[in-house]
Amino acid sequence: MPDSLSASVSTASSSAFDSTPSTTPSPSSSTASSLAFPPAFLWGSATSAYQIEGAVREDGRTPSIWDTFSHTPGKTAGGDHGDIAVDHYHRYRQDVALMAELGLSAYRFSVSWSRVQPTGRGPAVQVGLDFYRRLVDELLAHGITPALTLYHWDLPQELEDAGGWPERDTAFRFAEYAQLVGEALGDRVEHWITLNEPWCSAFLGYGSGVHAPGRTDPAASLRAAHHLNLAHGLGASALRAAMPARNQIAVSLNSAVIRPLSQDPADLAAARKIDDLANGIFHGPMLHGAYPKTLFSATASVTDWPYVRDGDLRTINAPLNALGLNYYTPALVSASPGTVDGPRADGHGASDHSPWPGADDVLFHQTPGERTEMGWTIDPAGLHELIMRYTREAPGLPLYITENGAAYDDEPDADGRVHDPERIAYLRAHLAEVHRALTDGADVRGYYLWSLMDNFEWAYGYGKRFGAVYVDYATLERTPKSSARWYGEVARTGTLPPAGSTA
Repeated sequence: MPDSLSASVSTASSSAFDSTPSTTPSPSSSTASSLAFPPAFLWGSATSAYQIEGAVREDGRTPSIWDTFSHTPGKTAGGDHGDIAVDHYHRYRQDVALMAELGLSAYRFSVSWSRVQPTGRGPAVQVGLDFYRRLVDELLAHGITPALTLYHWDLPQELEDAGGWPERDTAFRFAEYAQLVGEALGDRVEHWITLNEPWCSAFLGYGSGVHAPGRTDPAASLRAAHHLNLAHGLGASALRAAMPARNQIAVSLNSAVIRPLSQDPADLAAARKIDDLANGIFHGPMLHGAYPKTLFSATASVTDWPYVRDGDLRTINAPLNALGLNYYTPALVSASPGTVDGPRADGHGASDHSPWPGADDVLFHQTPGERTEMGWTIDPAGLHELIMRYTREAPGLPLYITENGAAYDDEPDADGRVHDPERIAYLRAHLAEVHRALTDGADVRGYYLWSLMDNFEWAYGYGKRFGAVYVDYATLERTPKSSARWYGEVARTGTLPPAGSTA
């Protein structure tokens, strides 16, 4: 490895799996009492551009990697794609009015890079930026705080044709794009997120191939991870130069809660390896300016990291104003006596290719408990565990839960109403754990439910419904589910009602 890399490794990243965490609720998360949140707490919902906007060929927008991937036979369930999605591009006023009716105080959305900068290079297309100007103005007019994510997986196809995230130049193109959007919207948007879940972009996109662009190259996935990190740092610096100093810059990580099957040293080592690949590979350089030393030994059979250059880690370690955490379910792992062959049971889609480079000796196990329609185990205590870990990893840095939610098989009843008591129970249990973290000293400033409405769920197509608002995909009619009404009441009052309450 180059000298600049070997001198910049971290051994201080906190371990999240030294013992099996307790799932017994503390008194603060009692199911029998109401729980009050801080008055300034943001209550929001979240979406992403490709999943909801549609209008993929309008106003100068060009294909992203998800346009290409979803139109490739066999890549998405039923051949579904986001050409129309839920037509938010034309219905955004209706959608913002619905947020206001529900009582939400914040909305996290992403910008389509290829709508703003169709080739991934050069000047912005103003008509593309105009859509986001109108959206932001509509949100502000309804008293809703906008939170803007620059990148939620939809790389312009021309940049992928030039090599995509495994190429260093893509990070610099991202910084240019960040500057364009920052200059256009920085006067009205105060909450900014550079990247959403770079782990998925790197390892599902370039490792297992279950996400766009669908490549299956372990070495390329690690290069992509580093260049996504570099893009974050360059993008954060570009935003600071383009926007008022009051604006907050963050990143959203799907940091995983990794648990060992046992306290056997081999299982602990397996958990350490997956923790490095899921978490340390991003929060190490972003928060501490260094990659975990154990990451290099774990991936030595794949790469010696020659693409990490002098100064990269300082750039990636750009100051942050907040950190976004996305949480759905924990992972349970053990050591394997041999190489794991065949599809991986790790909750990230069926593929013969692993999204975990250098970890073919690790087994993933189904965690016990109730599951959502995604097959993901419901484990609210994992959210508390995650929050407290990052309270230790980044003391003094405010946290936001930028995604949390569940997919269920929602259908309207005979009267056209959609009752989803399972989602209400899910949200109540997870919000109780956020409250418990607050009482334990964590600085959590807001919560964004995933998702505002049913939408295109990536490789799963339209078969998985995460929305608080039901969408009839034939008519695109929106119908708030009972969970939307319940969550809206929580948002309006800032109080979590006892378990079992539907109002």
